Amino acid sequence: MVAESLGEETKFLELAARYNLHPLHIEDCQHRDQSAKLEDGDTYLFAVLKPVYAGEDGALAYGDFDIFIGPNFLITYEETGCEKLLALVEKYRAAATLANDQIFYRILDGIVDSYVPVLDNYSEQIDVIEDQVLADPKPDLLERIFTLKRAFIELRRVLTQTRDLTGHLMRAEHALISPKLSPYFRDVYDHLSRHIETVEMSRDLLSGALDIYLSSVANRTNQTMKVLTLLSTIALPSVAMSSFFGMNFEFIPWIHSPNGLLYAAATSLTITAVLILFLKSRRWI
Repeated sequence: MVAESLGEETKFLELAARYNLHPLHIEDCQHRDQSAKLEDGDTYLFAVLKPVYAGEDGALAYGDFDIFIGPNFLITYEETGCEKLLALVEKYRAAATLANDQIFYRILDGIVDSYVPVLDNYSEQIDVIEDQVLADPKPDLLERIFTLKRAFIELRRVLTQTRDLTGHLMRAEHALISPKLSPYFRDVYDHLSRHIETVEMSRDLLSGALDIYLSSVANRTNQTMKVLTLLSTIALPSVAMSSFFGMNFEFIPWIHSPNGLLYAAATSLTITAVLILFLKSRRWI
């Protein structure tokens, strides 16, 4: 028999009492945001899986999908939000020819497959970031990089926990799981391992993009400081000349000459030109 609660509290509690489910497992179902795990009950297995779905704001969110597998029952307790997964459960619930452990495997496989579009989406975002970090490293790019890094930390945690769970199933350590399913769980385990490798590679790419961003910003700052320094250096002769002729002394060259301003300007321009030629000869500009 396959019983499905779809998050209905009253129905779930009735099933929990009928099949003598452990109070701690019932509490895990009622309090969300649990870690992915697999636990033994007296006469059943209890598993928490983590499907991914888009939240109301469009951001990815992790749901809780709880499964109780007994010798003659399979109870699911899940959140609404992941319509594809709910449709998958309904499909397998109607398949009377499937055993409980086979249904559990297919649900687990479906959840693991749901991570693929997430990884592809993150990969596309990283490609965009890598292009922008070279062409136009704006400050908001730094926020996007750190947001993705936090997302990868959470995703890796979920994937690692799910892989550990699958590892126990793969070794056929439970009487309620047929040894014939071991190769199938091993396949799911391999998929999760590849997902984790993809996450690690993506995190390395983000770290590289962050280094490039910081280097690019530092390089632009250095270029700006270089230009400002050159402008200050080139303007120095004119500033010195104007300071000299602006002193309040009686005997200053050309102070009473009608061409004094012309001589001072010519001297300033000559010194500036010589300074520019010197800087160019040193390849500083």
